[in-house]
Amino acid sequence: MIKTITTEAINLLKELIQTPSFSRQEDKTADCIEKYLTSKNIIAKRHLNNVFAYNKHFDKNLPTVLLNSHHDTVKVVDGWTKNPHGAEIENDTLYGLGSNDAGASLVGLIATFIYFYEEKLAFNLVLAATAEEEISGKNGIAALLPLLPEIDFGLVGEPTLMDAAIAEKGLMVIDAEVVGKAGHAAREEGINSIYLAIKDIEKIRNFEFAATSPLLGNTKMSVTQIEAGHQHNVVPDKCKYVIDVRTNEFHANEFVFETLKNELHANIKARSFRLNSSRIDINHPLVQSATTFGAKTYGSPTLSDQALMSFPTMKMGIGDSARSHTADEYILLSEIENGIKMYINIFKNLNL
Repeated sequence: MIKTITTEAINLLKELIQTPSFSRQEDKTADCIEKYLTSKNIIAKRHLNNVFAYNKHFDKNLPTVLLNSHHDTVKVVDGWTKNPHGAEIENDTLYGLGSNDAGASLVGLIATFIYFYEEKLAFNLVLAATAEEEISGKNGIAALLPLLPEIDFGLVGEPTLMDAAIAEKGLMVIDAEVVGKAGHAAREEGINSIYLAIKDIEKIRNFEFAATSPLLGNTKMSVTQIEAGHQHNVVPDKCKYVIDVRTNEFHANEFVFETLKNELHANIKARSFRLNSSRIDINHPLVQSATTFGAKTYGSPTLSDQALMSFPTMKMGIGDSARSHTADEYILLSEIENGIKMYINIFKNLNL
């Protein structure tokens, strides 16, 4: 059976690659996934461009596990030498946009769900193929979760070389504006907002929060954009800059924001507080089952839909994060085969 579902998973991945699914434009890939599940006599449900299903013997009295990955992709970057939507196979390599991030993990989890669909398990499985992950959109997993039964824990499929990311940094983007006073650059007048901003930026650059995570390191802040001035001879009265904040599990986004609010000259505004750091205990049964089959545990610096889930989650998937968002993105067919086997073994040996 594993060989059959693996072959079908690869064929589904090829179809998904051939179907453009940029964030907020995933309706056609949602159609593909819904049609595929229906062909397996699985009741596929849909909310917006999110497709989900429950195992056949779903029992509300049992713990419920979420299997989640996304079917949206980023836009095509420069440098592709192959057709991003061609789904070309050369030897063991399948090329295509979304093949690695996160198509292989998605079809691997779908294959795992199908493998266990008819079985009576000690837990429920909920499959969710979701949209808008690449933009942390509000119409993806965030819109779907309120419609699902209570989830006890989840596995999020992202390319991790099938290692277990048991912690993940959060993200907060802050818009800052320093206000000075305009004046003529030739005379000693005005208050230069750039100079005030420089003091802020130096403080941000050197600031250290007290709590360091053994998995995620320090909470990291970077000024990534700056804008000021309209003429060479006018002292700029406003300087705007953007702070990219990557939080560890000890620092909620709101805490970091309030800290900066008290430290900086600038008026600051967070675009969102919703993408906090996440973590699952290393002794959790899901983690223990994964490590039994050779998965290494680590902390991930990259963001996923884990940030939007209030229950424990482990990020594990087929492929390599280093290939994501790159030209000539690819996945190895052998990675898909081995990944599906490992997913299945993890749930076969899950002791709750």
